Amino acid sequence: MSEDRKIREILETTRTIAVVGLSSNPAKISFQIAAYLKSQGYRIIPVNPTADTILGERAYPDVLSVPEPVDVVQIFRRPEDVPPVVEQAIQKGAKAVWMQEGITHPEAAAKAEAAGLWVIQDRCMRTEHRRRMAGAGW
Repeated sequence: MSEDRKIREILETTRTIAVVGLSSNPAKISFQIAAYLKSQGYRIIPVNPTADTILGERAYPDVLSVPEPVDVVQIFRRPEDVPPVVEQAIQKGAKAVWMQEGITHPEAAAKAEAAGLWVIQDRCMRTEHRRRMAGAGW
């Protein structure tokens, strides 16, 4: 399956996104992207061990602490921090891992794919959503 097709499927079928590294600071890009996705109807679950709530949603210290199913684990962390997040996404039963623009980790991506998860690397979920809402590629 092409990456564009995977992105389309993820955006069309996802309901719940656990956002790892979501900042409580509105000036940060993770906050802005998550706020946009929430405004588009996605359920956002902040994953940030230093926050209680972000965007009006309870924050959790890690993916495994989230008490409900998660469709996508979106990652706003440095590449070296990706492997344990991917491991938690696999354990949680997520359908996909999405590494935001500028974030890649080939070994962690391969592990996630081997476990049956879809993986997107180095792409912005907000940009992809806007592109598809505009009709490009749908």
